Amino acid sequence: MPKSQIHLKVFCVDVENMIPMLVFLILKPGTVRLWSVTFENPNPCALKGSLVEFRCSYNYTDGETVRKTAWYKGALKNGIWVRVALSDLPSYQNRSEYLGDLQHNCSLAIHDLQDNDTGHYYFSFDTDMYGRRSKRSVYLSVTGLSARVYPDSVRAGDTVSLECRKSCQLPSVVWFKDGRLVAQPHFQAQAKHSGNYLCVVEGHESVLSDPVALDVQYPPLNVSVEVSRPGSLTVDSSVNLTCSSAANPAADNYTWYRGTVSSSSSMFQVGSGQVLSLPSVASNTGLYLCQARNRLGESNSTEVLVTVDKTDINRLILLVGVGVKVVIVLLLTLVIVWAWRQRRKSAVGKQENDRDYENVTA
Repeated sequence: MPKSQIHLKVFCVDVENMIPMLVFLILKPGTVRLWSVTFENPNPCALKGSLVEFRCSYNYTDGETVRKTAWYKGALKNGIWVRVALSDLPSYQNRSEYLGDLQHNCSLAIHDLQDNDTGHYYFSFDTDMYGRRSKRSVYLSVTGLSARVYPDSVRAGDTVSLECRKSCQLPSVVWFKDGRLVAQPHFQAQAKHSGNYLCVVEGHESVLSDPVALDVQYPPLNVSVEVSRPGSLTVDSSVNLTCSSAANPAADNYTWYRGTVSSSSSMFQVGSGQVLSLPSVASNTGLYLCQARNRLGESNSTEVLVTVDKTDINRLILLVGVGVKVVIVLLLTLVIVWAWRQRRKSAVGKQENDRDYENVTA
């Protein structure tokens, strides 16, 4: 037989006469092509809620015309493995999209993936002569993202690890804290690291894991004192000093200390509580600081000067001077009056003593 021709022997039987007939079908060279279905990504892994595309191509014998294509999903029913057309599954309505054609492209896209989309998928096509279906399948794995912070409650300085769990292999994972990109999934915990973390897959940033919280505990930081009446104070002013700090857990103990401007190193305790009340500035001038404490440690604020305005001090000195002068004048007046009275009394007594009296008996 020449190599340029292919002979196909077909035996037919005449049922009535039982006479065998031999038919030869001769095809031209290059007209035979084996049919096939090729899946470019036979084991895709995709995120729940995202989109997946099955890239697919198929071939068939020249001269045939493709009339119909379809995708099926494998399912076990009553112990028998069956193929169910996606068009017959309500859950795939408006989610499956055939991207191929009636030539050689059989690609399929599935939108808004759900957990139950995991499974085997098959392709079939019908020509005007034959109906063919793929033996092999595309196995789709649908996974969600589960963020974990270990440990989820730490002290400042401890090591923290971020883990993004998934059921199949995916591209690089990216972490965010309160909407901001996290540089590394392992770090030494600081106060600023407290917050909510979530992970996403690079290139699929619209699919987010559920957030998970990290609680970093630390002693008081940034302790400060707020004066209720900032600016110039008069001698009769009353002032409240309020202590505040950043701490986790919150500071539960506050101690106040006071020192003089000339000797701030020797300070003594003057009160406790978050607010210190000074009813009179004139008698409470000096440097004040607050010490905040929780069970992890303590920290001091910077010193705050509480003093009276200089003009008010001068006015006070003037008033005191005037008052002293008035008192002196009053005292001098009283002394003069007292001395005058004493002198007059003495003079009267002397006159009476100078007279001669004689007792006369009645």
